[in-house]
Amino acid sequence: MLYPILVVEDDLKIGRIVKAYLEGAGYRVVCADRGKEALETARKEILLLVILDLMLPDMSGEELCLGLKELADTPIIMLTAKASEEERVAGFALGADDYVVKPFSPRELVLRVKAVLKRSETRSAGGEGPVSFNKGALVIDGPNYRVTSTGREISLTSTEFKVLSALAGTPHRVFTRSELVEKALGYQFEGYERSVDAHIKNIRRKLDEDPQNPTFIQTIYGVGYRFSGNRDA
Repeated sequence: MLYPILVVEDDLKIGRIVKAYLEGAGYRVVCADRGKEALETARKEILLLVILDLMLPDMSGEELCLGLKELADTPIIMLTAKASEEERVAGFALGADDYVVKPFSPRELVLRVKAVLKRSETRSAGGEGPVSFNKGALVIDGPNYRVTSTGREISLTSTEFKVLSALAGTPHRVFTRSELVEKALGYQFEGYERSVDAHIKNIRRKLDEDPQNPTFIQTIYGVGYRFSGNRDA
């Protein structure tokens, strides 16, 4: 049985268009036009992915995003008329895996769904076993999609995990924001470089006791970021 994609959209015309294109691409789709209905669906079914409108009649999409993430680490694509850079960055900070602004191309949306699902599917597939840094202070287990910091298991979104893995894969190398966007999102999104800052902020908050003085991810001003941990032998 195929797990469904949940489309949360109160504009029924847009919902029907998205549903038709996704079903044409071979996905099973369920729809909800209210936040409460979406949460109820998420409690009953294992979801493959959620496409989430941020402007809903009964609750904010941001509130719903947090509620969905509490239930499961399901990939989320925000589909919204909120187009400013600040709103996009805020969406990524909430844990969104991608952000699509209306008006949009249904064909492009399908490609973005495929890209997000590809990242989600490969995050625990293949690769080497657990890798530790700074005498075991940080352990990244790629095949099992697990991260522990000073013995605590850390819950990262799929995109956060990809960003951390990209940085830790080559310690002390400086990555530009555009390089990290490409590695984490699968292909380059114009104007999304600042989304990396939101993901880095989230990762630091989860890894470090004092995110203002991060242990592992250093900012190289004017350039990007560098992983400063030392890999254990």
